[in-house]
Amino acid sequence: MNEALYSHIKSLPPLPESATKIQAICADPHSGVADLAKVIETDPMLTANLLKAANSPLYGFSREIKTLAQAVSLFGMATVRGFALAGAVKSTLKIDMSPYGMDAERFVDLAQLQNALMIRWYGQVNRAMLDILSPAAFLTNVGRVILAREIVGQGKTAEFANFGKEHGYEAAEEKYLDATYQEVSAAVFTQWRFEQEIVDSIAYSLEPEHATEPNMRRCAQALKVVQATVTTPAGITAESIESAGELVTTYGMNAESFSKAASALIK
Repeated sequence: MNEALYSHIKSLPPLPESATKIQAICADPHSGVADLAKVIETDPMLTANLLKAANSPLYGFSREIKTLAQAVSLFGMATVRGFALAGAVKSTLKIDMSPYGMDAERFVDLAQLQNALMIRWYGQVNRAMLDILSPAAFLTNVGRVILAREIVGQGKTAEFANFGKEHGYEAAEEKYLDATYQEVSAAVFTQWRFEQEIVDSIAYSLEPEHATEPNMRRCAQALKVVQATVTTPAGITAESIESAGELVTTYGMNAESFSKAASALIK
């Protein structure tokens, strides 16, 4: 990673106080859903976003969710934390995603789509792993905010966007920035003192085979599948499901549960 990117990361402002409190609650084994709800209810925007998400078709809840307590209980602490941190990132960073052919709203929508896919899929595979995988899926693309900022600063927005459309945005990142969004995201969350498991799952998702610890390798594999399924800026398509399905088979995962979860989210 070049010095300009490191400089962007080192100069990031701290997360808002509410996000820091939510981080602390989720890291405390003695805290629970009620403690989390108390912090969230002090943030009207986060409360509204949670209720809106809970009643969207993305998550497939069977009844109308009317209260914050219901939403927090249904989503679970890890997913609520992902919502909170995604909102904090949006309010902390100036988001200009024009090099990736989308606006800030689409960027947030894709983050939520990745989270919804992970919950629908891995909630049926190993729900306990969602403590790491849900926030990681929500936040894995944050590095692209930093990369986009650098591209805009270089005056290469159109050049990068055109190359990305033709060859893929991962290839554009390597060509123009000699970096990957996964490594930049991992560096951002190291700067913000996230738990090492979340940092590592994102870092290893580029090449999961490099993770020597079995649970971490499984986390990285699951995250790589979700990254391959939810493409930028298109989202989930039949083609991306097929491509990601090849990874599922390679990793020895249950292809049927993945396909069912992903297909349910195609618009």
